[in-house]
Amino acid sequence: MFLPACSRAGVWRLKTRALTLGATPRLMGILNITPDSFSDGGRFLDPRQALDHAWRLIDEGADLIDVGGQSTRPYALAVADDEQLRRVMPVIERLAPACEIPISIDTSSSAVARQAVAAGAEIINDVTGLTGDPAMPALAAETLAGVCCMHMLGDPRTMQDDPRYENVVEEILEYLRRRRDALIAAGIAAERICVDPGIGFGKTHAHNLTLMANCHRFHALGQPLLVGHSRKAFLGRIIGDQEADRTAATIGAAVALAEQGVQIIRVHDVRPTREALAAYFACARNG
Repeated sequence: MFLPACSRAGVWRLKTRALTLGATPRLMGILNITPDSFSDGGRFLDPRQALDHAWRLIDEGADLIDVGGQSTRPYALAVADDEQLRRVMPVIERLAPACEIPISIDTSSSAVARQAVAAGAEIINDVTGLTGDPAMPALAAETLAGVCCMHMLGDPRTMQDDPRYENVVEEILEYLRRRRDALIAAGIAAERICVDPGIGFGKTHAHNLTLMANCHRFHALGQPLLVGHSRKAFLGRIIGDQEADRTAATIGAAVALAEQGVQIIRVHDVRPTREALAAYFACARNG
């Protein structure tokens, strides 16, 4: 299912640069500086360990690094701004000036985003679709940061409490269309807005599978498309073992996303994903 290039956004404008988007997806490496993230909570709380992991992700071929100081797993509690800043700023302040790839701050707090962008972050990745903090759209417009606008039903404390949709793809597509238009009205240039359907954020197993199979539909918005499915619970259910390592399942799903033209894929395991995608495209294009 190779989509023609004209049907997909070809560039994502960030704070100081433009990220070119081609047929092969860009990989966003995940750096969770949290004690309670569902997959790697507690592993990188020490700034030295976090920086080591960031450089490891870059060495493995990450095109972006997404730094977050608050878990957004189901039923996670909110983390105060000062605690988020304590976790992420030592890393961003050292990493952003030293690396050549863009840094993203994963937060729904404008206060956290402001300091992160001032320290060199190029992107604000907000799981609330820039609705959780009324000041966030104006901050994004002011700083010229790229933004990732995600769909979530409710908040992490409520999102998995019986989520329901009449048509999950159509409803999320319409939500993201409205949010894009609202962000443009708030002064954020359209070419700075990326959209994310929010796999696992207020969705059942069936909803997640339907969205994964229909990610190509979101190209209709004309925005860069980011999907974060890495190691999530629906993959454990697919393979029939929630306790098993989900790396291979994550990679298999990443190939399915690449086939649909998804431009940015957010993953924990950069090297094996990059290698699998390289093999897939080499074989598919020579077939």
